[in-house]
Amino acid sequence: MEIRLPELDPRYYERASRHLDNLTKPKGSLGYLEEIARRYVLITQDPEPRLPLRKRVYVFAGDHGVVEEGVSTYPQEVTRQMIYNFLSGGAGINVIARQAGAEVFVVDVGVAGEVSAEGLIKRKVVQGTRNLAQEPAMTREEAEKALQVGMELAEEAAREGVQLLIPGDMGIGNTTPSACLICHFLGEPPERIVGRGTGVDDEGYRRKISVVRRALERHRPKDPIEALAAFGGAEIGAIAGLFLGGARNRIPVVMDGFISLAGFLTARALAPGLENYIFCGHVSAENGARPAFQKLGLRPILDLDLRLGEGTGAALASLVIETALRIYREMATFEGAGVSRGREFESRD
Repeated sequence: MEIRLPELDPRYYERASRHLDNLTKPKGSLGYLEEIARRYVLITQDPEPRLPLRKRVYVFAGDHGVVEEGVSTYPQEVTRQMIYNFLSGGAGINVIARQAGAEVFVVDVGVAGEVSAEGLIKRKVVQGTRNLAQEPAMTREEAEKALQVGMELAEEAAREGVQLLIPGDMGIGNTTPSACLICHFLGEPPERIVGRGTGVDDEGYRRKISVVRRALERHRPKDPIEALAAFGGAEIGAIAGLFLGGARNRIPVVMDGFISLAGFLTARALAPGLENYIFCGHVSAENGARPAFQKLGLRPILDLDLRLGEGTGAALASLVIETALRIYREMATFEGAGVSRGREFESRD
């Protein structure tokens, strides 16, 4: 399974660059904000994006059999409890999304047991994954269905005019399968990638590293789908699908934290070059995030030591993306404002 991405036409990037260079400021003086605006125009092929941006957060929820190994400080029922918190508007992502002007949708893609609540999107593909330390977390069919959930929601968002997608996650224990996937796709040892997740103590941290190492030794996946099935995370699969669906529809997706990184790497293995269609919202405080970004050559918009997940860092970064586009759309040009250009600019005309 390989996903073909649409062509990126460099003429849109060049057009945006020319416009930014003609704004009332020294050339390049707004730094990475200018690059964000150029890249948004390149991805969307829309030289005049409408503002405010229509942003949508999908918080994908799933449970993990690997919690049997003692890799989390929280019990599994917290996944279900947090779903109700999201739907009532009381979680961190709800607060930040309100500030960012983003809609929040909650999707049950792999929670153990049935969850009934008004507003919940039910796309369950598995009743919690199996213990990845003992057996594959999901079947290949379940992994493919999880990917399809994210891709279908991206398609739906495109039809409804969404301009920016933000993948969020909720799943007790999900930093462990994420670490497995990051280690697998980047060829890194567990000691370099595994973090403390919800805050395990030193003994729990050593146990978590051991679990990831055993899983990597046990499972030797031959392709990206098999890797997703082996290490699991229905919500990780759905996040990967959202990245792919966003790229196919020219909607930029803003990577969130550690779980989102695992989903991105899964999607990137299916669609090489995917990094050109996304923004990196922030670099997580989890151990493996920074080394992964360095290896991939990715630049985060924010670096605030966040590690909550839920899409919080990406939603916060969406404010910076929108600010970059407001500069691009609303700042006066030299001609329009009657401002003299600098000699460097004049010499290039």
